[in-house]
Amino acid sequence: MKGYQELRENAAWINLSGRGEIVATGEDRARLLHAMSTNDIQGLGEGQGCYVFFLNAQGRILADANILNLGDSLLTDTEPETRNKVFAHIDKFIIADDVTLTDETENLAVVGVEGPHSFDKLQQMGIPLPAADYNFVPWGQRFVAKISATGLPGYRIYLPSTELPALVSELESAGINEADSATVETVRLENGKPRYGADITERYLSQETSQMHALSFSKGCYLGQEIVERVRSRAQIHRMLSPVRIQTQSPPPPGTKLRTEEKDVGEITSSAFSPAHNEVVALAYVRVEQIQARSEMVLAGSEPAIRAYLP
Repeated sequence: MKGYQELRENAAWINLSGRGEIVATGEDRARLLHAMSTNDIQGLGEGQGCYVFFLNAQGRILADANILNLGDSLLTDTEPETRNKVFAHIDKFIIADDVTLTDETENLAVVGVEGPHSFDKLQQMGIPLPAADYNFVPWGQRFVAKISATGLPGYRIYLPSTELPALVSELESAGINEADSATVETVRLENGKPRYGADITERYLSQETSQMHALSFSKGCYLGQEIVERVRSRAQIHRMLSPVRIQTQSPPPPGTKLRTEEKDVGEITSSAFSPAHNEVVALAYVRVEQIQARSEMVLAGSEPAIRAYLP
């Protein structure tokens, strides 16, 4: 893995270009996205952002995204795999609204700089940095948001695609080198950071993901809200996404069951071997009673039994 120690102990840059970057303009942009996502879009001031889910009418998660208020527009920043789905989903609900959508993915590069010393490194370069999570500040033709892909302290730089080589050169001249995708995958699992498409899919309800910062319970109606509110009021959650450690060096595939006393109590969504912990780190949907009991688990079908536990 490239850049593993640097990302965990210092700072490294991550190429996030290819993420879906959808810009909404028009007078009704905030009202529309407010009515279609789980967080408070109308409450965002210029320079502010938030993390959201897009739901269907059954409350299932179609995608996640960061929505940033650029002043004259709203930027929806989503996973590469959900770029077209999110665009089509929003576009479908533009009826008499004054909203225009533009897919700027090819024109906008995205670079993350993450790690425990990312703030110090970027500050030494003279780069302006926002203080609050999901907020952003302008930096010439670029802007810098406080968003992390790995769960470590980090920032996300948005810039014209033509400027990407220049930015990479600036970062590496300042001693910030690249961490590759395998490193990002391992470190995000070490930090229990889920990713849509792996740990969050249309199979799950919002509260099951443990990502409560995606939800506003004080905003008005939105698509899928009835299910979210029903789950909240009736406490009908039977499983939750949780970090898991597994005492092996071989990551089990997604879908592998976790068992206690011959009963299935969890299902792994993603896993990777962690050199720092010398065991597998994973995310899994685990039954609430198992989270409360914290009794020992094993990988289903392992012989001899491979132990798994909640850290």
